[in-house]
Amino acid sequence: MQAVIFDMDGVLIDSEPMWKESEKHVFSSLGVTVTPELSAQSSAMTPKDVTAFWYNQHPWTGKSLEDAENEVVCHVEKLIKQRGKAIEGVKEVLELFQNRNFKIGLSTNAPAHLIPIVLNKLEIASYFQATSSSDEVEKGKPDPAVYLSTAKKLNIAPEKCIAIEDSVLGMMAAKTAGMTTIAVPSTVNFEDKRFDVSDLKLKRLLDITDLTLEALINPISR
Repeated sequence: MQAVIFDMDGVLIDSEPMWKESEKHVFSSLGVTVTPELSAQSSAMTPKDVTAFWYNQHPWTGKSLEDAENEVVCHVEKLIKQRGKAIEGVKEVLELFQNRNFKIGLSTNAPAHLIPIVLNKLEIASYFQATSSSDEVEKGKPDPAVYLSTAKKLNIAPEKCIAIEDSVLGMMAAKTAGMTTIAVPSTVNFEDKRFDVSDLKLKRLLDITDLTLEALINPISR
């Protein structure tokens, strides 16, 4: 293995609650009843797809889908700047991969302009050699394009990349791209059987160690 590619929301930064808060703030103001059950269905979608999802639940008037989407993103940006925090273990894991001479990239369904905001807020921008957003490709996750884009920028073949994901859609994208996957689901989603197709499933980012990486890269030694 020669590279590692991180998802952003839910892997590097605990921003999922911020997205949910922002979506409820915006879509509720448009008359949509935003329930936790429906909100869970939109997790890991691109902002554009999330907006379409809620519009299909309750079509509104007076504001375009694009304006509603932009309002959600702007609200998320404000919350990240105010209270964005790294997932426990982010810097330790980045150091681990850097010390193993891995190239490090990022692939996210979030808008491209949020990437530097997150990386700078967490003070980890210097670790990343390439990033890709769903803005840059035709389709976001679960389509593999955003992962293939980052691998191409890193000049590393997909099969030589490890992808770290917290969502089923993201894991599917990385698997379809031909990458080895490490799933680090939230506590709520950890027992989801769909994560069983990942190459490794861990309860927390800090569980990525030299030992777990060796077992993943060289399974015969297990």
